[in-house]
Amino acid sequence: MKPFFLSLVVLLFVCTPLKAKIKLPALVGDHMVLQQNAEINIWGWADPGEAITITPGWQSEKVSTSANTEGNWKVTVATPAAGGPYEIVLEGKNKITLSDVLLGEVWICSGQSNMHMPVGKYEDSWKTGVMNYEKEVKEADYPQIRLFTVALKTSDSLQNDVEGNWQACSPETVYGFSAAGYFFGREIHQTQNVPVGLITSAWGGTPAEAWTKREVLESDPDFVPILDRYEEKYDKYQAELTKYQAQSRKAGPANTRPEKPKPPQYSKAPSLIYNAMVYPLLNYTVRGVVWYQGESNAERAHQYRKLFPAMIKNWRNDWKQGDFPFYFVQIAPHRGQNPEIREAQLLSMKSVPNTGMVVLTDAGNAQNIHPLNKQVVGKRLALWARAQTYGEKGLVYSGPIFTHMKKEGEKIRLYFDYTGSGLVCKGDSLTHFTIAEKNGEFLPAKAEIENNTIVVSNPEIKNPAAVRFGWENVPEHNLFNKEGLPASPFRTDNRPEATYGKQ
Repeated sequence: MKPFFLSLVVLLFVCTPLKAKIKLPALVGDHMVLQQNAEINIWGWADPGEAITITPGWQSEKVSTSANTEGNWKVTVATPAAGGPYEIVLEGKNKITLSDVLLGEVWICSGQSNMHMPVGKYEDSWKTGVMNYEKEVKEADYPQIRLFTVALKTSDSLQNDVEGNWQACSPETVYGFSAAGYFFGREIHQTQNVPVGLITSAWGGTPAEAWTKREVLESDPDFVPILDRYEEKYDKYQAELTKYQAQSRKAGPANTRPEKPKPPQYSKAPSLIYNAMVYPLLNYTVRGVVWYQGESNAERAHQYRKLFPAMIKNWRNDWKQGDFPFYFVQIAPHRGQNPEIREAQLLSMKSVPNTGMVVLTDAGNAQNIHPLNKQVVGKRLALWARAQTYGEKGLVYSGPIFTHMKKEGEKIRLYFDYTGSGLVCKGDSLTHFTIAEKNGEFLPAKAEIENNTIVVSNPEIKNPAAVRFGWENVPEHNLFNKEGLPASPFRTDNRPEATYGKQ
């Protein structure tokens, strides 16, 4: 068994903290936001058998429990509607008073670098600051938005705590916080008029398997190659390290020292981020998740069709809150990102309940994998939440999504959901459409809007069988609904593409 895949037995000895009176996890602290109108958990550690009394500030009744033989304890408390600030008093052999606690809406903000990217600018790094970052930072005075950033960490085994602390949103605290997460939370705060708690757990360059529990990967033959591939990398590193150590021992003062091998990137290893940056959050009651990831799985995009839904199911099962909202961002146009990854995300939205997808074909950057307009990301994620989670009526929250096609002689008619007030072309004529006969070459197509459908044709194609739209790395097209939300790229065929079969 590899060191980075230790068993749960080891967890009981390694990860249980030393007991000394009441101890709380990092998430349960001053300035936190707890989910309103919910059954929330308060948990921690104490001496085995220690009696603990908790007094939530929003109710007069005390809640009592005691630590089990391993020193773990957890209680469930009902919360009323949004409000605060409150105090929560915990008493055992010691006394802890949590202050400035709000009740409101709590969201997890997760993914890779485009979720990790902060509002502010850091010199000589990829953290370039968002569009108009100086203005955004200056105006970020929202004391009822609370921010928690989970420190980057991997682990071979399941962890029970993270590093971080709750902070009120201010120009100082927002500077290094997730921009996409902040702009999403700001929209929720302003439109729902409630406190908002944002927990960012994100890491650049990480694949979906790093965020997925090992048992989920082991249980599906399509995912086992992911585990095998990393174990091969680890074995190779161990062999190279042994060779390096032997050569170093033999090398004299005058010899050139051998080059030390680089270890595998643990942030890319299966399950290691889940262990350290997701599992410790599971006791915290949340409204849902916003997610921005996929770039690191683009080379295995066909596999992502299955892996991404499996990860979502994994999180929902482990959080034990049912099919909570899971809203995610489709990969923006970029020269290094293939259309298959966007298709995998589109198919995930169609197949997984209570999900929603933000399209960014009008807000990408072909040369920069980290586009600066994170304001539009947050706003469009919030549209899904406002409509689907909070029930705002009459809100158009998605751009056009292809549903089906109908052949009409030498033309094909395309049908869409989420057309809003109607389809619109932002330009002289629709672009990025191609058409083909069965197994034939895709040729540029003429596309015209007719009511809420699009008719596609090419005079060279007499017996059309398939249409593709935005099927390229940089699909900067001009098809929107009248509310200004862009259509998702799609194809009507299912021909095997470049990533088919890659595991």
